[in-house]
Amino acid sequence: MFRAVRFTTGVSATRIYIPATLPMLRQLREAKEWPATAVHTVTPALREWYAEGDEEMLEYIAFTRAAQAALALLRNDPSAPRRRVVVSADAPSNAVVATGDELGSSDARVSQPIPLRDVAAIHVDADEAEPDVTAAVEAVDRAVAGDPDAQFTVEAAEGHELEWYDVSELDDLIARAE
Repeated sequence: MFRAVRFTTGVSATRIYIPATLPMLRQLREAKEWPATAVHTVTPALREWYAEGDEEMLEYIAFTRAAQAALALLRNDPSAPRRRVVVSADAPSNAVVATGDELGSSDARVSQPIPLRDVAAIHVDADEAEPDVTAAVEAVDRAVAGDPDAQFTVEAAEGHELEWYDVSELDDLIARAE
């Protein structure tokens, strides 16, 4: 699921994790690319913070943080179905810049659009996660501020593993949002 890749042109690539919502997938289908945006990835700060972690564990941490960032996107879109979405894609390494200064940060920005062909997979919460995700959307700001009850609520949503979908299933995922 998590690995570094090389584009067929020989340019090295970095796996990025893009927080999203189901309605945002419609834009991906229509534009055939994801715009330059904030993402999560394995950054030098994350490697330093978790030095004993192998590559797969570091990728999982970045993926999990993207799923948490999807909660904030859901908070800002009350009409979106309450399911976290993470788009896993490969971006040219020279287009991915770490933006978080703190130790352990996976925050980055991709400086160019990501073509649909470079999307590796789409990950979405199952239907049964909706009640926990709904509660987490309401609690995420308080959780970040340190409220232990809100953190517990967010962790309940994080207990749901996101389902894996191939890019060929994009239309089916968009239909779930309508």
